[in-house]
Amino acid sequence: MFEEMKAWYLKVSAADMYQVGFVYRNSVYTVMVDELPDSWLKSDKASSKRGGWAKIRVRLGAAVKRELVESGKAERLGGCELLTIPTYNKGEAFEKLITVRAGQTWVKDSVPFWVAGDIELDGRQVQLKLDGAELTNQRTMERAKKLGIA
Repeated sequence: MFEEMKAWYLKVSAADMYQVGFVYRNSVYTVMVDELPDSWLKSDKASSKRGGWAKIRVRLGAAVKRELVESGKAERLGGCELLTIPTYNKGEAFEKLITVRAGQTWVKDSVPFWVAGDIELDGRQVQLKLDGAELTNQRTMERAKKLGIA
């Protein structure tokens, strides 16, 4: 199921690139990549209360985070308090942080990833993901395929 979801996601995603955030040693970092490496994608499953659907998460291991920071590929944004905004989860706080830093207005939305990225930078659609975020799931894929998004 993982390979099928990943292939479907890559086929329909409107993203040209990805900006991934993560916490390392009490600081928030971000890295921009054209593609998400397979080693950053993990198979997971929703709880039975949430339907038990198979899903894919962006999950950076400790060694990957350390390498990104030590190599200078990741940019430090500040302390962990940046991800603490009342009424927003950490992923939404990350999206807002990056969007505002890009000089754009952030609006919490639910635009599907096959329509547009989270922000546009230099004419490219950028998907914003904080470590641990869901990339897609089986339910979304099945519903989208029924709508002809395949």
